[in-house]
Amino acid sequence: MAATMKKTVAVEDVNVTFEDQKKINTFARNTNRMTEFKDEIEAKKKSLQNLQDASDDLMMAEDDTLLVPYQIGDVFISHTQEETQEMLEAAKEQLQQEIKDLEGKVSAIQQVLGDLKVQLYAKFGNNINLEADES
Repeated sequence: MAATMKKTVAVEDVNVTFEDQKKINTFARNTNRMTEFKDEIEAKKKSLQNLQDASDDLMMAEDDTLLVPYQIGDVFISHTQEETQEMLEAAKEQLQQEIKDLEGKVSAIQQVLGDLKVQLYAKFGNNINLEADES
């Protein structure tokens, strides 16, 4: 029983140094950035799905002579179905590349966070909580 009490007291007496505070702040900033990137990935995936749906609908159109309005910025420009299909494919490829880039950034941040967790838990043990709330 006495060993347990000493261990508890020793853990609570850990001082937070300037370097520790910098690590904690870096952890918090990277966690926020990762959350923002994940939200951006989800938004881009929804846009990608919308482009895919538009592409599928366009392929099902029976009249090849109709001009299809395509939004560029704030303006709609009418194109042939073939031109519109090509523009949709280019937009999908661009979104897929952006998603891939963002996922790479998330992966890099997860590595940094993993390293920081090891360092901070090694020093502070149960006195620090670095796990994200899943609520």
